Amino acid sequence: MTGDVIAVLGAGAWGVALANVAAQGRERVALWAHDPAHVAALERNRENKRHLPGLPLARAVTPTSDLACIADAHIVLAVVPAQAMREVARAARLHLAAGAAFVICAKGIERDRGHFMSEVIAEELPQARPAVLSGPSFAADVCKGLPTAVTLAAEQETLAQELSAALSTKTFRLYRSTDMRGVELGGASKNVFAIAAGMAAGRRLGASAQAALIARSFAELTRLGRALGAKSETLMGLSGLGDLVLTCGSAQSRNFAFGQALGQGAAIEDASGGKLAEGAFTARVLVDLARREGVEMPIAEAVDAILSSRLSVDAAIDALLMRPLKAES
Repeated sequence: MTGDVIAVLGAGAWGVALANVAAQGRERVALWAHDPAHVAALERNRENKRHLPGLPLARAVTPTSDLACIADAHIVLAVVPAQAMREVARAARLHLAAGAAFVICAKGIERDRGHFMSEVIAEELPQARPAVLSGPSFAADVCKGLPTAVTLAAEQETLAQELSAALSTKTFRLYRSTDMRGVELGGASKNVFAIAAGMAAGRRLGASAQAALIARSFAELTRLGRALGAKSETLMGLSGLGDLVLTCGSAQSRNFAFGQALGQGAAIEDASGGKLAEGAFTARVLVDLARREGVEMPIAEAVDAILSSRLSVDAAIDALLMRPLKAES
């Protein structure tokens, strides 16, 4: 499928990284951004100076603010924030060709409606063939050509196979799956857990506490995943455990950095440093989803309580430490 036309919606760090991947072996890849000033800066500098300084756009990448750029695309990579996905998809409806693959690359759950991104796309783009790309990956690593492996999920095995073949490169490897819900859940929930891990790091609780927090976060993800019908191999794989470990262990993660700033005493409105932390939008809806399914998620609940100003960081830590002793599950 290297002859397929690919367009990328969203020109942040991850959008640029995926555009560079898609540009390998192709003459042109449209990179859409809603802000014409951002597009002009990308055209002028040939790099995203704010998020990926020193890492240039591939020659084939063409920035644009015209959403009609997707009209001839066989594959569209949607790399806009989760909370903006519905608006962008709705605007794209007039331009997207019937049968085009629409690959969701955002990691979040719609805050106001509680919908997963695949549900949003099903509602707004009925002509599309949806898929999900998620896994342990930092944009800078991908732009540098460092080895990265992620998951590409679609309901149809043939579509997952076709997209994996079309997007894989020597250093960017895609493993296919048909478990879209499991892949989406892993990508969305790990951002919430990364905030918790960042807060623990900010409070200097130590490496032992960090390891325990990641393990118990994975237990929470697994419980909710089972309730929602996710496959165990998905939860144990790249888009589940793999992404959780990466995001909970590095300040390169915006969500980890956000939590770390909170742990160091920053106010909620200042902790993000102007960068998007998807977990801050996902925490409440993840907790609501878990409660509807009758699943205990104390770490996610603690993050939500902190972000809602119902608990301080120290009070949340104390509450987690004081939970009743129980068998590991």
